[in-house]
Amino acid sequence: MSVAEDAEWLRWVTKQFGSIAGEDKEISLEEFKTALQVKESFFAERFFALFDSDGSGTISLEELLKALSLLVHGTETDKLRFLFQVYDVDGSGSIDPAELRVVLRWCLRESAIALPEERLGDLTLALFEAADKDRSGSITFEELREELEGFPEVMENLTISAASWLKPPAPAERSRRPRCLTRAYWHNHRGKLACLGGYAGINLLLFALAALRHAGLGGWLVLARGCGQCLNFNCALLAVLMLRRCLTWLRATPMAKVLPLDQHVVFHQLVGYVVLALAAVHTGAHVANFSRLARQDGRHALAEYLLSARPGVGGLGGTASQTGLALQALLATMLAFSSPCVRRSGHFELFYWTHLSYVSVWTLLILHGPHFWKWFALPGCLFVLEKAVGLAGRRAGGLRIVEVNLLPSKVTHLVIERPQFFHYKPGDYVYLNVPAIATYEWHPFTISSAPEQQETLWLHIRSLGQWTNKLYEYFQQLESPSPEPKPLSRSLKEKRCRCWVQVSTGLGESRRLCSVKCYIDGPYGTPTRRIFTSEHAVLIGAGIGITPFASILQSIMYRYRRRKQSCPSCRYSWCEDLRDEEMMLRKVDFIWINRDQKHFEWFVSLLTKLEMEQAEQEPGGRFLEMHMYMTSALSKNDMKAIGLQMALDLLAAKEQRDSITGLRTRTQPGRPDWSKVFGKVAEEKRGKVQVFFCGSPALAKVIRAHCEHFGFRFFEENF
Repeated sequence: MSVAEDAEWLRWVTKQFGSIAGEDKEISLEEFKTALQVKESFFAERFFALFDSDGSGTISLEELLKALSLLVHGTETDKLRFLFQVYDVDGSGSIDPAELRVVLRWCLRESAIALPEERLGDLTLALFEAADKDRSGSITFEELREELEGFPEVMENLTISAASWLKPPAPAERSRRPRCLTRAYWHNHRGKLACLGGYAGINLLLFALAALRHAGLGGWLVLARGCGQCLNFNCALLAVLMLRRCLTWLRATPMAKVLPLDQHVVFHQLVGYVVLALAAVHTGAHVANFSRLARQDGRHALAEYLLSARPGVGGLGGTASQTGLALQALLATMLAFSSPCVRRSGHFELFYWTHLSYVSVWTLLILHGPHFWKWFALPGCLFVLEKAVGLAGRRAGGLRIVEVNLLPSKVTHLVIERPQFFHYKPGDYVYLNVPAIATYEWHPFTISSAPEQQETLWLHIRSLGQWTNKLYEYFQQLESPSPEPKPLSRSLKEKRCRCWVQVSTGLGESRRLCSVKCYIDGPYGTPTRRIFTSEHAVLIGAGIGITPFASILQSIMYRYRRRKQSCPSCRYSWCEDLRDEEMMLRKVDFIWINRDQKHFEWFVSLLTKLEMEQAEQEPGGRFLEMHMYMTSALSKNDMKAIGLQMALDLLAAKEQRDSITGLRTRTQPGRPDWSKVFGKVAEEKRGKVQVFFCGSPALAKVIRAHCEHFGFRFFEENF
């Protein structure tokens, strides 16, 4: 720190101390635990004991500043001495195996990692054997320092990360040029911005033409006619943007490079807001015009103009006023129940049923506007054709859910029999209907199995809403598992029209072999269809956002098997170049970010198979690299985790597998440093980089900004 920064830090600590200590000007153990915000009390007690240098049972401001100065300004030796004292629980001057085991157990709890006792013993032994250089049966300070010399970056940044109250607030960022004005932003969003510009230009042109055509009829009528012409265009465009089959077909054409097909839902929402705004102005202008006519006439009230049919007003039989008011009410209702707070708060049915009123809206528009049918003829025919094809396909015969796996964190893995002529691309999604859950509800889910898997389809469904929770609970309501597959009672089978047995897998999941009827509608394309035309693809999945990439990774695995060659004499095997007219990939980096350990169990078997396929390093470098991150785990720079992370590294190097997931790939603690991740990708120079993300919108915003900085194309899949 500079002198100014040091002075600011001292002022901040003094201020924070005063707010925590209260009138007695001393911090007790309970106050220290609350301020430190650690998950477990062990480390709070150890830090408190070391901060309380006089052993009074409280920490004064002088003691706190002295200890913090050592951690912030001290040398590596000072920091290491403090770390050694944390691990030396009995204060004997050395660390024995029992002490190390106790500390590592608390490290596991602090990082929300659950391992059996035998694995804890393995971790303790691995770290102890590495650090006990002289084989004396205890670790001295000098031995610990020698072991940590292999981690210089750790010692340089050693901190107590949880002590956020000790850190001054970050300085306010200086105002800089808005991101939308940067060259990278315009380069990465040129297709979307061009479409928005074209869309705005068409609306302005239509408004101007309609206004000029009615220029002599008064200002209010000119405004109403201009908005009415724009409404004709926008209401027809709403239908075009939801022609999923047509949009999926367009993804395979050169138009996919020009049109922002990945944002069709966002554009649909935007056009919906525009329609409501235009409708409000259109209605308000007509009401103002009718109010003027009522004042001039003197014989008819405004209500008569609005609520009774009048020849010459417009619409079928002069009902333009009545149909217009009905349209305004329907559009406002649809928009209100389409908001995220309704759809994502367990009230999806409100969105679903109110959105079905689009049939009434289009019918009223045809009755209301004399020219709307001209705009709607082609989109309407395509919309009806898509609905007819979908209805015929999904009602021709129901499918069966042949197996169900209930995974940790309430994830339902459905295995569905695959229709005979069902063809899809990796990453596509389908709409699923399970009559036993809800007769009329259809929900979109990404297909997690590869197209090469001919017999079945996989869906992994996270329980986040009312329907998905019902689905999980429906399959959970079974008799208790038994060692032998046991059919359920006859009454239960008759009641639910199904037959299944339950088998325990021993991996925190429960597997059900069943026969439940369902229907699917699709497949529909997503941004991930671009992956196989990329040169260097970076796949980033957060939590259940791995689902589309599971399909892609499996497809890669199948292609590897088809191209794998073996030497008949020495049995050496290799994989031929994967690049062809359908797959231009040179390198794939797969990044999976999970909150805790259990979430990795969703696809650990798949990832294990992928690692086995690439057990041997390829001549040109590994084609597929996996990177696992666990956000609940504390980083190596944190004093509460450095021993654990060192032990995990040592044991992983010894056993060639990660203790958390069982994979060869080491699980990294904390969140990715995107600057380092993308910097490494850029340094590899394996071709044009495209980043594909599926996860939370907040994380998508962060990754998109980094992609713009490095000049990578960014594609996001919403789920």
